Amino acid sequence: MPEEDLVDIKFRLYDGSDIGPFRYSATSTVDMLKQRIVSDWPKGKTIVPKAVNEVKLISSGKILENDKTVGQCKIPFGDAAGGVTIMHVVVQPSLAKTKTELELLVRMFKNVNIVFEYPVCVRCKAHVSSS
Repeated sequence: MPEEDLVDIKFRLYDGSDIGPFRYSATSTVDMLKQRIVSDWPKGKTIVPKAVNEVKLISSGKILENDKTVGQCKIPFGDAAGGVTIMHVVVQPSLAKTKTELELLVRMFKNVNIVFEYPVCVRCKAHVSSS
């Protein structure tokens, strides 16, 4: 494979740290890049993608589509300092998972009685002083 068909890419995370750089073929897809990000995600981060579909890659202000190749996204790639392209990584948990977690919380707290620290008037819901 000719050297000009390879692109060096590093991935900038939410906290400013990076994964990479790695060298990719111009025929590599964005989905392949995301798989590498998930598998190489640094340990100890507060936000961790659980699956490839939770990762969004942004280059030059555009969200990259999974089926696009590095070559198709290559608009400003060669202009990067040192020849390394920086792509920003956004982790966005899937809505279905978030909804499932919310439903679980609702079930957990469904029969829980909440006790107020201060007495509350039943009729007007105002705090009643105890003195």
